[in-house]
Amino acid sequence: MDGEVNFTMEDKKPEDSGGNDRGSNAANGSGTPGTSGNPSGGSGSPGTNGSPAGGSGNPGTDGGPSNGSGNPGNTGWPPKGQGWTGGFFNQQKKPHNNGPIKFPKKPGSTKNLKKNAGIAAAAVLLVIACAVVSGSFYRVDEQEAAVVTMFGKHVRTDTAGLYFKIPLLQKVEKVDTTIHGTGIGYAVNNDGQNFTVDTEGIMITSDFNLIDIDFYMEYRVSDPVAYLYNSAEPEMILKNMALAAIRSTVIDFTVDDAITVGKSQIQTQVKQKLQEALTDDNIGLQIVNITVQDAEPPTSDIVGAFKAVETAKQGKDTAVNNAKQYQNEQIPAAEASADKIIQNAEGKKQARIAEAEGQVARFNAMYEQYSLNPLITKQRMFYEAMEEVLPNARIIISDGSTQTMYPIESFSGTPAVQSGKEDDPS
Repeated sequence: MDGEVNFTMEDKKPEDSGGNDRGSNAANGSGTPGTSGNPSGGSGSPGTNGSPAGGSGNPGTDGGPSNGSGNPGNTGWPPKGQGWTGGFFNQQKKPHNNGPIKFPKKPGSTKNLKKNAGIAAAAVLLVIACAVVSGSFYRVDEQEAAVVTMFGKHVRTDTAGLYFKIPLLQKVEKVDTTIHGTGIGYAVNNDGQNFTVDTEGIMITSDFNLIDIDFYMEYRVSDPVAYLYNSAEPEMILKNMALAAIRSTVIDFTVDDAITVGKSQIQTQVKQKLQEALTDDNIGLQIVNITVQDAEPPTSDIVGAFKAVETAKQGKDTAVNNAKQYQNEQIPAAEASADKIIQNAEGKKQARIAEAEGQVARFNAMYEQYSLNPLITKQRMFYEAMEEVLPNARIIISDGSTQTMYPIESFSGTPAVQSGKEDDPS
């Protein structure tokens, strides 16, 4: 049983001594002890077992109370066949046959142990509950996407904000959706210096020359679910796709074009091929941009010559572009000026035609009037002509021999100016 100690002792048979075989010291009192555990009459103190007396007297041989008066006996070794009556064991020994002796439980020990265990269990449960609750909420940043799964199945995709998940059942994986960049054909060492990766940068051209061409590729995650679950290493797959697209494009250009004027065409075709490959494989990545960083021969002996050729070609292209720009500026200006001249000529033409037609109509009307009354028409025409001529005419009267001229006032009211010289009468 719990809280008891079992051990065996040699079986002792009780003796039938009627009160003669007692503890080491008998109790003092006026009463006579009973025999064989029977109480005796009288008043006294408790016997050797330390238990209170039922009356006054000495205890009997079995440690029970006796009736009689007297002082308690001293605690000693119990008689054969009887239990200990001292305060150490606080319990009588029952006769047994080679069985274990059971000691009593310590008062209150089991109750305190259960209470402490309950407090510890409650504290552990509280800590677990706090951990579960705190792990049920998660935050998604502005440049992130969170993929929520339950039992391996996609539940939803969360954007920026604060969200809740079912504890222990739902799992959240965050994906960075910002733009990332990587170099193709070169790498950067610890000192920040670029060095060529021969397995990536050295390629063959259409004229069977080798070229060292480097690219810089920018990409981002477009589909977080496909990025996490459609492939194990999507970045490595993207890089292999880019290498395949670059090699299949560079092989169509000569080494001169690849180094000089064909860079823009190469990167355009590479980007288009790479986008098609990513759409077909659906690894959750999207190409943002890919540019040619540098293109040169793989040997240093002819790098200078190729660069000089490239510089000359670029100078040629610059001159041609400037000439075309001047041409594009001057041709529209010349065409606009020609259109303006043509429009002015057309306007004058229409005005002259209209004026001529008006004069013809006027002449025809005058002729009709003239044919009806010629004399009157002649006089009217003479007067109208004089009205137009005389206001602006300067009339001078002279006898031809004197130096003095007498101008007549203008018909229009403007005073005439006298001159000291003789004007030509004509």
